[in-house]
Formats: sequence, C-alpha cells, structure tokens
Amino acid sequence: MAEMRDRLLRVIPGGAHTYSRGFDVYPSNAPDVMVRGKGCRAWSADDREFVDLAMALASVGIGYAEEAIDEAAIAQIRNGNTASRPSLVELQAAERFVDLVGPVDMVKFTKNGSTAVTAAIKLARAHTGRIKVARCRQHPFFSYDDWFIGSTALKKGIPDAVIENTLMFDFNDLDSLAALVESNPDEIACVVMEPMTVLSPAGLPTADSGPFPLVCRGDIGPGKRTFLHDVQAFCQAHGIVFVLDEMLTGFRWDLGGAQGMLGLEPDISTFGKAMANGFSVACVAGKREVMEHGSIEFSGRERVFLLSTTHGAEMCGLGAFLETVDFSIEHDVTGALWSIGERLVKLVRSKAAAHGLDQHVLAGGQACRPGIMVLDREGRPCDQLRSLMMQEMIAHGVLFGALNPCYRLDEEAFEVISTALDHALPVIDQGLANGVDGLLQGEPVKPVFRQYN
Repeated sequence: MAEMRDRLLRVIPGGAHTYSRGFDVYPSNAPDVMVRGKGCRAWSADDREFVDLAMALASVGIGYAEEAIDEAAIAQIRNGNTASRPSLVELQAAERFVDLVGPVDMVKFTKNGSTAVTAAIKLARAHTGRIKVARCRQHPFFSYDDWFIGSTALKKGIPDAVIENTLMFDFNDLDSLAALVESNPDEIACVVMEPMTVLSPAGLPTADSGPFPLVCRGDIGPGKRTFLHDVQAFCQAHGIVFVLDEMLTGFRWDLGGAQGMLGLEPDISTFGKAMANGFSVACVAGKREVMEHGSIEFSGRERVFLLSTTHGAEMCGLGAFLETVDFSIEHDVTGALWSIGERLVKLVRSKAAAHGLDQHVLAGGQACRPGIMVLDREGRPCDQLRSLMMQEMIAHGVLFGALNPCYRLDEEAFEVISTALDHALPVIDQGLANGVDGLLQGEPVKPVFRQYN
C-alpha cells in the first residue's frame, strides 16, 4: 500500500490530520488507509479486517457505526445541521452536560480538545490576571497551540516569550508544583493536568501492586483523598485556577468524569474524545464565575473573546452526544468499559506469564482505558520491542498500539486477541534474546514529540 502512503504525503502534511495517526507511529505492516468500522472491528483499503484496540485514539467508546447514535446525528443533519442563531439541540446538549457533570455550571462546545484546553488557559489568565501556566510533565498532550507545544521538543516556529510562560511540574510530586509557585510568585494562572494516564494519582488504591498496577472501578470513590485533591487544595490556597483535562477519562471513567467518581471540583474541565462516540464534539466547562468571562450580557464588563467557532455547535455532533448519553445510561457503558478493560488486562497478563514474559510485557493502569508496556532485558521501555509486538499483533488481525476497550468488544474479538498474543509473544521472546534484526520489518515506531524526523 505504498501508493496510498505516497498519495497521502503528497497532499497532507504528515500524511494524516493527527500526528498520532501518522505512518511513523505504526510499524510498516500497518494499514495506511482505513475505509470503515463497525462495532469493535475496522477494515482497511487493502481489504484486511482487524479487531481495533486503538478505537480512533480512544474517541469511540461504544463502537463504530452504532445505529442509534448515527440515526440521532442523521436526524439533526435533516434539521439543517446548523442554524443562523443557537439551535435547540445546542441548548439541550448544554443543559444535559451541566446536569451530568456536577461541578460544572456552564459549558462551551467546540470541535476538538486542543481548542478546548487553550480556551481554558485563556479563561484562567483572564480570571487571575496572571500569565504563566503550570502543566504536568508526565501527561503527553494538551493542545496543538503554542503554549503547550513550546514545552515539548518541537519548539520551531514558537516565540521564546511563549515558551517561557509554560512551566512543568511532576505528577504525584506536590513539592515540584510548590517550587514553581515559590519561584514564580503571583505569576501562575493555572495548573493543567489529567486525572490519570499511565501513573495512578498517589492515594488511589489499586487492585494489585507491581510496576504497572491495575486500577479497577471498585478502587475509586469520592471518600479517598488523592494527589489530585492535594493539587486542588493547593490551587485554592494560592489563587490558581485548577484545570482538569478529562478528554480521555470523561465518558470512560463515568459520564460525570473522573471528577465525579473522585469527588473533585476543578475550576475548569475539558472533555472530548468518547463523549459523542467518535463524532466531533469537545467542550470547555466550569464554574460560573470563571466561565462568565466569556459572556456578553454584563454591561460595561471587559470582554474575553473565548471561543467563536462556526461549527462548534454543529447539530449532528450534539445530537450524537445526547444519544451517546442516553445509550450509555441505558446500557451502563462506563461500567462495561471498566469490566471489559479489566478482562483485557488479565488476558494480556496471563498470556505474557504463559510465555515467560510477565516481566517484559506489562498491562495495567485504569481498567476502562488500560495501557501496555514492553520492556527490554534491563527493564526499560523499548520502542523496538514495542514495534515488534505491534507488527505481530497487526499481522494476526489486531490493530494494536493501545488497549482502548469499547462496549462492543465481543467474545469473538477476545478470541482473535488471544490468538494474536500467542503468535506475537514468542517473537517478542526472540527479540529479547537476540535483538529485533531480522524480525522487525522496516523502522521502529517513533514518538510524536521528537525534534527531528
């Protein structure tokens, strides 16, 4: 399918509209172009069928082409899909979201997570009169805008003055955040972080121990104080806006997000990804006193130009969001994601143990969206071995690179995954023993955030 890749690169910088879909983050045998998906399965342009464990960067939580959600979107398309004034579905979606997420008083919809998080930064700066942003070093992505990208290895095209205004602290290390505040007194507008990625917040119980513990739904409750609560209290004490990015945890942990399960009350939250089962819907939401900086009804108040997007409240996406909520409530989708993800982790762990690789192929993290690590003989994450595992799983019918369960991940799919693991893990064992030369086709996968191609 080199022809497809060449065509993509000829007309699209990077060959995809998200760097995480680029050819360089997948092994050479991965499909270059997908044509359709249904449930937990996806089909490529070269007529291959896959059980999809990437699920469109975790944006599809129920399943591809879920009929009730598609029909809700189509109904809004037939209503015109957009309007010259706010649409009825826009109002209904905003009211529904505010009802779902407890600490939220107001919400503004947009089309992607980057614009939502950048809007949160602007609100925080307007609310505090401060400029600098403290973002969590271990959380991989917040926005394509300069304030974030300038804090990564990709600094080309970004002014130094912008780069200097984003500071980094470490997850589960309140002292590192306190040090930033001490060295930048009354300058930090907000703290930006996710509830959890690979690392669990300190204080959150886990189902097991070890290098990659599993967090199950029963481990979580609003009575448990965690590092996130400490950050929230610290922000309140120092007049800093607490921004919780729930792009990935929202609509997977719970319909009210991780904040609902943990009893957090961030000043601003951002949601997206699975909230409309793959339709383009994201939002910035929060407490009224912060969100109202973007309002227009207060005569004489200085205005903040928050978000103004022609298609931000596109009716088909908001119709899909409303139906996603209804479907999720009726079928307890978030509960299913926790249990399906736990089963997926246990399958990977059991297969790794059976092949003598339980110290090298690790699965864990939040069960509703678990992670996987492939370690070398010294116990370090290894891109070459991870590439080899991705290659072998893809070769046996699993579109692999993440463990993003969906509600429609069925018994047959689990059988495909199990069989693929039995084929892939012996190859990993060979790679550990002798290196990947002769086993890995093409180049190893590369990280998105690298300075040079």
